[in-house]
Amino acid sequence: MSKVTIDASACVGCGLCVNSCPDCFEMVSDGIAKVKADKCSGCDLHEVASQCPVNAIIVED
Repeated sequence: MSKVTIDASACVGCGLCVNSCPDCFEMVSDGIAKVKADKCSGCDLHEVASQCPVNAIIVED
């Protein structure tokens, strides 16, 4: 199981992570993505991270 974090200073709020894995990510009121669950077994976090256009998603195995 991987641990995931988001670099809020890099996030542009595109929402791709939320669309890819709503169990792990959510958009907060300031338009930046937030990690809902710091570990996820329901999606491929490396795949979600690779889709981030600004590389704001950090996955640690």
